[in-house]
Amino acid sequence: MMALDVITAPVVDDGALLDSVTRAAAALMRHRRADGHFVFELEADATIPAEYVLLEHFLDRIDPELEARIGVYLRAIQGEHGGWPLFHDGAFNISASVKAYFALKAIGDDPDAPHMRRAREAILAAGGAERTNVFTRAQLALFGAVPWRAVPVMPVEIMHLPLWFPFHLSKVSYWSRTVIVPLLVLMVLRPAARNPRGIGIPELFRTPAGQVTDWIRGPYRSGWGRFFKAVDVALRLAEPLFPKATRRRAIDKAVGFVTERLNGEDGLGAIYPAMANSVMMFDTLGYAPDHPDAAIAWQSVRKLLVIEEDRAYCQPCLSPVWDTGLAGHALAEAGVSTDAACDWLHPLQITDVVGDWAVRRPGLRPGGWAFQYNNPHYPDVDDTAVVGLLLHRNGDPAYAEAIERAREWVIGMQSSDGGWGAFEPENTHHYLNHIPFADHGALLDPPTADVSARCVSFLAQIGMLPDDPVMARAVAYLRREQEADGSWFGRWGTNYIYGTWSVLCALNAAGVAHDDQAMRRAVDWLVSVQRDDGGWGEDEESYGEAAHGRYKESTPSQTAWAVLGLMAAGATDHPATARGIAYLAGTQKLDGEWTEAPYTAVGFPRVFYLRYHGYKLYFPLMALARYRNLRRGNGRRVEVGF
Repeated sequence: MMALDVITAPVVDDGALLDSVTRAAAALMRHRRADGHFVFELEADATIPAEYVLLEHFLDRIDPELEARIGVYLRAIQGEHGGWPLFHDGAFNISASVKAYFALKAIGDDPDAPHMRRAREAILAAGGAERTNVFTRAQLALFGAVPWRAVPVMPVEIMHLPLWFPFHLSKVSYWSRTVIVPLLVLMVLRPAARNPRGIGIPELFRTPAGQVTDWIRGPYRSGWGRFFKAVDVALRLAEPLFPKATRRRAIDKAVGFVTERLNGEDGLGAIYPAMANSVMMFDTLGYAPDHPDAAIAWQSVRKLLVIEEDRAYCQPCLSPVWDTGLAGHALAEAGVSTDAACDWLHPLQITDVVGDWAVRRPGLRPGGWAFQYNNPHYPDVDDTAVVGLLLHRNGDPAYAEAIERAREWVIGMQSSDGGWGAFEPENTHHYLNHIPFADHGALLDPPTADVSARCVSFLAQIGMLPDDPVMARAVAYLRREQEADGSWFGRWGTNYIYGTWSVLCALNAAGVAHDDQAMRRAVDWLVSVQRDDGGWGEDEESYGEAAHGRYKESTPSQTAWAVLGLMAAGATDHPATARGIAYLAGTQKLDGEWTEAPYTAVGFPRVFYLRYHGYKLYFPLMALARYRNLRRGNGRRVEVGF
């Protein structure tokens, strides 16, 4: 890295900066829907499209033309290593690779075709399909590719456990809960996929699946892992003895949980894995395809498809509230009216459904927004803060009540350590991340710096004072979470750049002085990781063993975050900020947009990563417009919390 504070920074003159902002705003506006909202594609890895193909084969609802397009997509994202990564240009991942290979074989690809042979060789070299993760093995069990003993025991009687019990559904994250409940029914009834073409993948196993004896194994991250392994062994012996009547009632409870939260065409939890499991659950229970519950569950899955002329894929979920909120902030910074976006967002506030979060906060009035078009049982404080910030920024008095309800709900969702989790408070039963079913280590929703920062920004912008106990606890939490090098971890965006930007905006909004040590250390860290081209970039390896990622490629969205963070910390005139702005202006295309292939967001660290197609549009616009505004104002303090 260069010593950026001693080199001459490039300068984007006022005319070029205005042109860049104007073109970027026009480019973003081209994506606005007629009713004022924005929704961009949300792309994950090969896993979700592959699972969709297998779902069609489970149900025998095969759409050959659609599957052919999905095949084009899957082949295009195969890695040089022969398998499929979890993110753009990432390392081989065995679970994604097994699912992608299985899906392509189901579509009709010849196992002896070069791309299939390369994939098979890579899978076998990595230990074979027997070394895939729990969710992959559950999928394979449905197709008879592995025995059910390959999957950890999760008795459906879990539905009967009391709240005080060490394992209770309320003690895991919302996404885990909505995925697990219909899966419990599948695991107890053990349906066989229709699989009309009789597709199997025995060639992917180094040891025949029926002979594998160590499906549930370490390495264990702690003594809890060994303990829960012993519990799994005991449950296998005890489960056949469970009373049938108790089991029947547990299945009924699971079905009741799902049907209460079916959420129309937006689906259970509004996330693909839960929605797909609900489809298979209804099918397994004998629901006809035209039964209202079964039909709407299937429709919700189909709504996630992106179908283009020559390719198709399935999204993990939809992101309209998030996209509209963030696009609105970018437009506001550029001086474009946000009335249409705010008018669309305002009525989506959830005030009439008491969601699962109320288990930990009984009596708290609902008042949040969800990430998706509809997901009333599962609003999140991150979206609520972003929308609340935008409505407040808009200034229309008609939004005052909504802002107050959001304020009340966000305050009520603060955890005891001063931070906020995304969907629920106090979701910190960390021992549960060591059960065999949680080999992904992402069963929980504990407080994180990035989500907490957004809440601080919102509360500060609407007038909460630094000495308010809520604010004081929150800022103290953020200070504790700062890494030794000055950065902050980013749970929902990649990664330390995202976390550091988020917290710097929050500290600025909360009135922390720009010469505060936390601010200065963060600025020094951002400057130290700027790339030679003036941009910033960090890939998902920063969630693994690599120290703060491999900074091998600059991206528009991460460069924008870094620049926004620097400006929030009072470093508008720093050479690093000027170089970042020059990078954004210089990489902008003539149509006002940017190109960004790398993934810069995360679903579950180390397991599931995301590429928001809107990030490359609204974040660069936000950064360029703010830089223009601060330069016009002779470097005044950033006045908004975002």
